Amino acid sequence: MTSTLEARLTPGRRLTRGLANTAMGPVDIGRGIVGLGVASARAATANAQVRLQRAQLHRQIEVAQQLVSEELSAAQEVVAGLPEAITQAGKSRRVRRIGLIAGITLVSLAGAAIAVTVIRRSQQPEPSPLPPSVEVDPRP
Repeated sequence: MTSTLEARLTPGRRLTRGLANTAMGPVDIGRGIVGLGVASARAATANAQVRLQRAQLHRQIEVAQQLVSEELSAAQEVVAGLPEAITQAGKSRRVRRIGLIAGITLVSLAGAAIAVTVIRRSQQPEPSPLPPSVEVDPRP
C-alpha cells in the first residue's frame, strides 16, 4: 500500500486490521504445522508402499529363481536320458512306420519325376527327316 492509503486509515480500521493479522497468525501457523504433518504422513506412506513393493518383488524373484532351477534340473535329466530314448525309439514300431512312409513318399516322388520327364519328351516334336530348306553353310 502506498503511504496515502495508510494515512487515510482510521484508528479503528488500523486496530481491526492489526487484530485480524494477529488472529490469523496462529491460524496460519497451525495450518502450516498440519500441512507439514500431512505431507510427512504421505511421504511415509509412499515410502512404505515402495518398500512393500520391493519386498514382494524380491519374493517373486526368489520364487522364479527356484522354478527356473527346478526346470533346469528337469531339463538336464531329460537330456541325460536322451541317448537311451533315441535307441529305444529306433526299435519301436512308430519309427519303422515313419521310415516306411518316408520311403513310399520318396519312391512316389521319384516316379512322378520320371513320369513328368517322359511326358515332356513325348510332347516335343520329332526332328524332320527332310533336309533343311535353307543352306547351313553360307557362300562367300
